[in-house]
Parts: sequence; C-alpha cells; structure tokens
Amino acid sequence: MKVLFLEIDTERTWAVASMGPAFLAAWLRKHGHAASGIRVPPDEDAATFINRVQEIQPDLIGISLTTRQWLRARDLIAALRDTVEVPVIAGGLHATFSPEAVLESPGFDFVCLGEGEEALLELVTRLENGQPTDDIRNIQVRGGMRPTLRPPLASLDDLPFLARDLLDEQYGVVHIATQRGCPFPCTYCAARQYHDLYESDNYGRRRSVSSVMDELEYIRSTGDLNYVIFLDDTFTIFPTWVKEFCDAHTKRFQTPFSVHARVDTVSRDMLKMLAQAGCRHIVYGVESGSLRVRREVMQRPITNERMVETFKWTRDEGIIVTANYMLGLPGESREDLEQTLELHQQLKPHDFGYFVFYPYPGTRLFQVCRDAGYLPDNYLELPANHRQSILNLPDLSQEDIAEFYDRFTALREETQLGRQSAALTPEQEQQLVDEVRQCAATG
Repeated sequence: MKVLFLEIDTERTWAVASMGPAFLAAWLRKHGHAASGIRVPPDEDAATFINRVQEIQPDLIGISLTTRQWLRARDLIAALRDTVEVPVIAGGLHATFSPEAVLESPGFDFVCLGEGEEALLELVTRLENGQPTDDIRNIQVRGGMRPTLRPPLASLDDLPFLARDLLDEQYGVVHIATQRGCPFPCTYCAARQYHDLYESDNYGRRRSVSSVMDELEYIRSTGDLNYVIFLDDTFTIFPTWVKEFCDAHTKRFQTPFSVHARVDTVSRDMLKMLAQAGCRHIVYGVESGSLRVRREVMQRPITNERMVETFKWTRDEGIIVTANYMLGLPGESREDLEQTLELHQQLKPHDFGYFVFYPYPGTRLFQVCRDAGYLPDNYLELPANHRQSILNLPDLSQEDIAEFYDRFTALREETQLGRQSAALTPEQEQQLVDEVRQCAATG
C-alpha cells in the first residue's frame, strides 16, 4: 500500500519536518509498504497542493498535527476531499487530544491516539485487505467511539531508524530522538500528558546507547554527519545513561551536537563530560523569572540561584547556552514579566528565545484556562502562534503581553548586534535587525 505523509507549514518553513511521520514511514517500509512525504510550503495554494497529491496517487494520506498547523491543515484537507477520495488519518499532539474536533472536519476519516506505529500498520493492512477498520486500538473512526489503547512499544530499540528522506535535513545536520515521554509534571507541556493518556507511570522509555550509536554510524556510512541535534525534551534526565553516551560518543564520533536540558538535571561534572564528548550547545527552559509562577503555575520549582549557577557552569565549559522564556501565563502579572527580564540579565545566555503562552489541548494549563473562562468562545478558530495571546487574563492584558514581547524583541536585537566581533556597516546592522523582527513577527 502507498502512504503519503503531509508536512503542513504555516507562516514559515521550519528547519526540519515532523519526526512522527519519519518514524511511521520507516515502520511501514519495514513491513513491506511504500511511504513518502511532501512538504506544503506557506505560500502554496490549495490547487497546487491537490495537483501534487494527485500525481503521487496515494492509497492513504497521513498527517501529523500540532495545534499550530491545525487551521491550515483543516482547510487543505477539506479542499482535497472535494477533489480526491483518498482516506486521511491524522495523528500527533493536536489529533490525540482533540480527536472529535478533527473528525468533525471534512476530509478526516481516522485519528490515531498516542503512538502510531503498530496502529497505523494494522489500519493499512485492513484497508489493503478490505477489512473493517472500526475496532482498531488507538484508531478513532469518524462517527465512532473513542478506541481502547494498545500498550506503548516495549522497547524503542525495536524501531527502525528514521526515514530521513522525509526530514529535509541539509549540510549533514541531523536530528535524533533517544526517548519518548517525560517524567516532569510541567503544566504547559503535553509531553507529560501521554502518561495520563495511557494511565501509566511507565510511558517514558529510552533507547539504548548502542542503538543511538548504531544510528549515528548508519548516517555516517550513508551520507554526511556534521552536527547532531538531539530533540529529546530533556536529554540529561538519567545521569548514568548520559555518562554511557558520552563515553561511547567520545570513542566513536566526537561529532559536535546540541541538546535540551533542565538546569536541575545537570551537574558541573556532567557538563564537563558533555563538553568533552562534543556538546557545543545546550538549550535550557527557564520559562519565567518569577519563582512564584514557576512553582504555582508551571510546577517547575527551580530556584533562580540554581539557574544562574548552571548557566555559569555551562559557559565555563565553552558550551553555547540558550535560554527560553514564556510570556502571558495564567496567574502572571507585569511584575512577574519584569522579573523574567531581570533574571535574563543575571543568566547571561549567548542567545534566547521568547514565546507567548498558548494553551495547547491536552495540557493542564489548557484545562485551567477553560475552567477559569480565560479562553474566548472562538478560540478554536484563532491561529495558534507564540507572538500574540488569545487569553483574557484578569491580571495581564493582551496589550501588556504585546508590550513585553516587543521589549524582548528589542533586547534580542541588542544581543545579536553585540555578538558581532567586527564592525558592521549600517546596511548590515539593518539586515540583522530585520531578521530578528521577521522572526518575531512569525512567532
């Protein structure tokens, strides 16, 4: 059977496509099916998109959805269904936590809840053999009841390596995931909600170090391997695993790489070990400079002192450090946002990202916002981006949030200009500023 995966870009094309379809395509190919993918750039109209799909003539279309992609994907799939009678299945975070809304939209026939490898293979097999599809675990059918869930894959080492032709990787910069699930209870993140979805404390799994090394070896033997971006939410969760990884990577590769981490999961010794193994960049989620907001709203009880200390340790090891911040959370005030700016000055990161909070379905803060009446009635029709708040908060107006977003943008302009070692011409300075503002405008 021929399965086509769609990557729907919204306001800009991201550096790498969604990882989910690359896992699923590899799994389907392993079991004898054909799988391919196309990317739908932001400026492509529906007619061009439909023509491209018709040229491929798939038997099934799969699409992994974030809430940010949902509105454009909904409109494209509805237009496609007017012309092409091909079944469509949606998966990913948005489909998993808003399956009914997805299935109520024209063109969507199935939704996959949670992990999709085994469920999608069963659906493809049944479609190919003309068998009923209304009782597949993890698969919800249009007009059908919520399905039961099969247990998650017992071992991630059983997964074939990613189908990298779906990822749009360039220049030998590759992306790898070593784990699924996250043990931390952060209220703004849907990763933890998979534990609740499966009603299990054991959803989190990690590949063996040998599996990761084998994938890196495979990439090196089949193409360029110049830099690795590990996409795990928190690469540094298990110190024993990290040490084993660093030892193996140092012996076999020493390819430069970057990771995401929490400041409370690293030590000075771990950072030294990571640096020696080739780590060149760490992204830390700071989120807020207000300890009250982190504790009471986010469930991230990390002190500012620990953050400042960890950022210093990271810089001391020669690792580039990036901080990520959030603005406009429920329960937040202008004073809290001022504290975020103040903490930023103490952390002294090489770079930083800043994002206006959006209440994603499946997160605990989404439920908080809905129960408190912070969501507007038409929230499902509003674009999900990270530059503009959709919430009606009692202590922080949308104008307040926009003001602080602009202040962060101005601060990033200063940071980017200050990083230049050589004097820039006025034209070069303006180009750099324009790039920062363009990035801010797309959220």
